[in-house]
Amino acid sequence: MGSYRRGLIFRSLFTLLLMVVVGIVVASPSNKWRLEVSGGADSAGEVLIRLTPEGGTPTDVRIAIPDGTGENHVAKLISAGLKAEVGDTYHVEVDDGEDVLVKKRGGPDFDLEILEMSVKGSRIHPQHE
Repeated sequence: MGSYRRGLIFRSLFTLLLMVVVGIVVASPSNKWRLEVSGGADSAGEVLIRLTPEGGTPTDVRIAIPDGTGENHVAKLISAGLKAEVGDTYHVEVDDGEDVLVKKRGGPDFDLEILEMSVKGSRIHPQHE
């Protein structure tokens, strides 16, 4: 009976872990996203952001970040880069200095992903608003 219980516990934990991983991989579109920028750039690099409307074609936006750029200026560069590429489709603004808000302008909800981040010292955390 003990080995049966251990097997059941193991299968339950494995199933739970699998559900968490699948939940991370599956897109979860929203009408508004917040990109929380934390830390300044300790190296030059790029950020690659993908916006994918439900049932639509993804748009990739690559933004260059110079070495030594402060946290608030990283957010401004991201905002400016997104506006330049998708400004008519999405409303983009800086909020609280270090956050970037991306909102749909009509149309379907969308998913937002950080595909690449080669800038050292700076982190970007996307979350639904």
